[in-house]
Parts: sequence; C-alpha cells; structure tokens
Amino acid sequence: MQLFTPFRTLRDYRSVYFRQDLPSGLSVFLVALPLCLGIALASGAPLFSGLVAGVIGGIVVGLFSGSEISVSGPAAGLAVIVADAITKVGSYEAFLVAVVLAGLMQFILGLIKAGRFSGFFPDSVIKGMLVAIGIVIILKQIPHALGRDNDYEGDYEFQQLADGENTLSELYRAVETASPGAVVISVLSLGFLIGWEKLTSRDKRPLIKNFPAALVVVILGIALNEYFRVAVPGWYLGDTAQQHMVQIPIIAPGKSLFSIFDFPDFSMLANPQIYGIAATIALVASLETLLNLEASDRLDSAKRVSSTNQELIAQGIGNMLSGMIGGLPVTSVVVRTSANVYGGARTRVSAILHGVLLLLAVFLGGALLNQIPLSCLAAVLIMVGYKLAKPAIFKKTYQDGWNQFIPFIVTVVGIIFTDLLIGIAVGTVVGIIFVLYTNFQTTFHLTREGKQVTIVFEKDLYFLSKPQLKEALGSLKPGDTVLIDGSKAPFIDHDIYNMLYDYQETAKVQGITYELQEVRLSRRNGKPIVSKQASQVN
Repeated sequence: MQLFTPFRTLRDYRSVYFRQDLPSGLSVFLVALPLCLGIALASGAPLFSGLVAGVIGGIVVGLFSGSEISVSGPAAGLAVIVADAITKVGSYEAFLVAVVLAGLMQFILGLIKAGRFSGFFPDSVIKGMLVAIGIVIILKQIPHALGRDNDYEGDYEFQQLADGENTLSELYRAVETASPGAVVISVLSLGFLIGWEKLTSRDKRPLIKNFPAALVVVILGIALNEYFRVAVPGWYLGDTAQQHMVQIPIIAPGKSLFSIFDFPDFSMLANPQIYGIAATIALVASLETLLNLEASDRLDSAKRVSSTNQELIAQGIGNMLSGMIGGLPVTSVVVRTSANVYGGARTRVSAILHGVLLLLAVFLGGALLNQIPLSCLAAVLIMVGYKLAKPAIFKKTYQDGWNQFIPFIVTVVGIIFTDLLIGIAVGTVVGIIFVLYTNFQTTFHLTREGKQVTIVFEKDLYFLSKPQLKEALGSLKPGDTVLIDGSKAPFIDHDIYNMLYDYQETAKVQGITYELQEVRLSRRNGKPIVSKQASQVN
C-alpha cells in the first residue's frame, strides 16, 4: 500500500510546475465555487456543507490521492441520495454519521484493493462518459449563459430537481427569458476564451501559455455588470436578481467560527438505517470515483496511471473528515478534473490549491466573490465541455468500428437523457455484449479447398460459440474431408465438446470423412483432464 506516495511527490516538486498548477488551480476554484453551493442546495443540505466538502476534496483528498490530476468535491450524482437520506434520518447531523461510516468503508475497500474493479469498464464506455459529460455541461450551462438560473449549478441529470424542467425544455425556457446583460457577458467571455485559446496554440511563451484566462473572464464579468448598473440598469444582474450571481454565505458579525460547522450526532449509530445509507454512499461514491479516475488517466497528457486503491483510501479519509465537520460526501468529479486538465495542471498541487482558495473564499472573500455573474462562469464551463466533446472524437470512434462506436454512442445518449450512473450502466452492458460478440466471432476459422475442410480453434471455446460452430458443421457437404484442430484451445465447453463428438454419427450417415485432433474439455499441466481419442469416421 503506497499511502505516503503523495508526500514523495510534493518533496520532489519543482517550482517550474507552479507556473501551470497555479492558473489551473485558480480555474478549478472558479468552476468549483458555484458547483459546491449548487450541489448543497440540490441536496437539501446547508450551503456551507458544499464548501466544506470542496475544501476537504481539494486539500485532504488532493494530498492523499492516487492521481496527480484528479480533483474531488461534492458530486451531483449523490444529490438525490443525500436529500432522501436526510429526510429518512430526520436531521443533517444524523446524516453526517452515515458520511463518516461511508468514508470508513471506502478506506477498507482501498486496503483490500477493491480498486481493481475499475478495469471492468470498456474503453468505449469511458470515452463515451467523457463526451457525454462535455455535452451535458454545454446544455446545462447555456441557460446560465442566457441568464436563466432557476436550476442549481451542478445538477447534471436530465430531469431537473429545482424547477421541474428537463435539459431540453430548460433550453427553450432560457431562450424565452434571456437576459440581455447575461447574454452580453457570456458572449464576450466566450469570445475572449476562444481567442485566447487560438493565441496560446500559436504562442508557446510561458507567460502567454500559463496566463489565467478564467480569472480575466471573471474580472470582465464583474466589470461589465458594474457598468450595466450605472449605464444600463435594465441589464444589471445584481441586487434585484441575486440568483444570477455566485452566492457564498457570509458569516454573520459576532458569530463564532465554529457556528458555520455541523457535527455528527453519533447517538444515531444505534439506528440501523444509518448503515444502509452509509453503504449506499460508499458504493456510489466509490463507483463514481473509479470511473472518473479511468477518465482522468485518459485525459492526462503525461499518460500517468493512477493508483485506484490509493484513491479509495484518499476518498475514505476525505469522507470521514468531511462528515466530522459537516461536509457533504466527496468523490472524484469529472467536471472539476476536466477543468484541471484543460487548465494545464501538472501535479496534485493544482487540486490542493483549489481547496485552499475555497477555504479563503469561505472566510475572507465572500463579499467580493458574490459579485461574480454566473453567466461568465458559464462561458468557462462551456469551453471545458467543448474540449471534452469535440466532433473529432465522434469521427475517430466511428472509424474504430461498430463494436467501439455503438457502446460509445449508447453511453453518450444514456447519460444525456438520464444521469451519469444509469448511462454508464447501460453503456457497459452494451459494451460487454459487443466484446463477447467480437470475441466469439474469432474463436475459430474455417477454410475450404475443394472437398478439404479445416476448422481450427484459435482460443478457448465457451458455450456462446456453440451456435456459430453448429452453423459451420451444418455447412459441411457429403464427400467432404474434415479436420477439426483443437490444439490451440486449452478449454472447450462441455456442450461444444459433446456436440463435436456427437456429430460423428451425422458425418457417417452423410458420407463425410471427419477427424478430431486434440479436442479436449480442458488441460492441467499440459495433459487433458477429460479427453476422447482423436477419431476418424469414413
């Protein structure tokens, strides 16, 4: 178990990396800030709980993570589970006990190396997940770019929790109710980001390449909104319509620092419901984390391979601590990780830095950050979404063949029209079906030269190959001389084994010369466990 690997990473950290980790961490912070608040709101939890989870996900999980680029925080996929659990147990303090227990379960999963199960998801499905998330980000951020902020930031399900709309109907409503001020801010912000992207693709100087474009967009958004307040009051997004702005809760004057935290009610350990809720959170959070880790490795330009077991340990530590001080459950999150990668992150320092900035925002910067329009942050996220879902990815996957493209497109459509976990589940089932189909299409090959027919088994034969092999035997003609070569098949399914030997009688009746060579059920130490002598029928 490499629990202390991150400390070695930080010890070997080079200052040259900071030029890329700093702007990346800043970009992730700006993206994560409204998401933390929106997910807390969608979960029916205190707003500070989302920020607490974001801080823990950044600093604590970032430090112990098995990945250099993964970023953790509260996850939209858990919002419904959290809201339902709080209702069931009766209080947020009682729910926090389940979060602590879920963290303990994840820690144990990491110790027993359960992270290996991430390898069961087909590559086409992981690729489809990334593209789908990119499309969903764009679809969900267009309403915010147009000034319609009825839905929570971070609600990435098709059916929206906040206003009863769905992803598509929300787009129609957003066009109907578009705010001129929000449109101007988002269009200019998006135009700046596109222009900056083109500039950095040509100019490789570190000052240009590592410039924090997201920060400029935020400053531009604040400045434009303040200009509207003075020059075009009808376009102003503040004061009378605070839902258009980031909304960090401000600590009331005279209140203790600890007044913003909630603490678990451990008397609820006697309630059996708590353990079921904890297991659900641990399972779903671990699944989302493992999926995102697979995706983040695909995005990583350095092509590093993350430690899934260490990541589960890190998530467990994070959730235990988050639950202890009133935070929501944390997972590794695709949106933050994508923003981190496309922000140019080199190491885990960017994730840790984003957590530090969230911490400073909670205690020092609330009043200033509440001046940020959501429409300019929407532009930042739309750019992230486009990079995840470029049309070239569809073209490349199509060229890879139908066995790759169909699971890919099923995953994309499934996630867009349901949610992340359902889409992944459907895509994985379809992917596995195609893997099995492709695999069993190549278990043997048949060659015919006149009356000479040879059937060579290329690998183990399982029962799914039976229909294809039965069809091959059925194609044999009277007078054929047939050799079935099983030397490359260490295992042959019992049904197929019996079918091959039973066909001897059919061959005799039809006048087919039929020979079985090294056809056996299985081998042990090179010798057949159950075998019949090679036979020839004339």
